[in-house]
Formats: sequence, C-alpha cells, structure tokens
Amino acid sequence: MRVAGITIPEEKRIEIGLTILYGVGRPRAHKILDMAKVSYGVKPRELTVDQENAIRKAIETFKIEGDLKREVAGNIKRLKDIKTYRGMRHQRGLPSRGQRTKTNARTRRGAKKTMGTGRKIAEKK
Repeated sequence: MRVAGITIPEEKRIEIGLTILYGVGRPRAHKILDMAKVSYGVKPRELTVDQENAIRKAIETFKIEGDLKREVAGNIKRLKDIKTYRGMRHQRGLPSRGQRTKTNARTRRGAKKTMGTGRKIAEKK
C-alpha cells in the first residue's frame, strides 16, 4: 500500500505502519483509522481497496510529508529573518528550547573539540 508516495510496510499492523509518514504518530494514526473505520490491528496486505481509499482520503485532511516539512522550514526561516532569540539559536546550531549548554547539548553542537594541548602545565617553583 502506498500513501503520499511512501510505501507502508506490509508486515506491520496498520496503526504502526502509518507512522512511517512524516507528521503521523500513533495518536494521528488512530484518528485516521477511526475516520476510515478500519481496525488498528489489521495488516496493510489484508486491506480491501475501499479501506485503502478511505485511509488515503482521511490522510488528505492532514498536512503531512512535504507540505509539513516546508511549513516547518518556513517557520524556522521566519524566526531567523526577524532575528528572534530562537531564530539565532537555530542559526548558531545550538538548542533553542532553554537547555543548558555548558555540558550536554552534544546532539546539536557535535563532537567535543579539545582546547589547548590537552595536558596540564607543570607548575613553577
């Protein structure tokens, strides 16, 4: 089964398979399946053509994949353009939600860069 140009895994339950789509987590997958009146536990290969079409129609009501990615990128670009604090944090590649950066923040900042020689200087007497 293909939805929005993405192939849903055939061997997983449909509620889990839908989470492959960007912008669809478990709660939204449940909402989509409720709208389409499809059981959560059914596998994609067991779906009828009518059920597949109902799921596609339900998914079209939400902003997912490319449209959502474009919107998020546009929001970040707007923050950068108006030079907000959050925008500047995005520009500098630092955490933008108030986390500490003296230690941690390795995901955003990358690998540690050692300063100096990395050895202690012998004290003079």
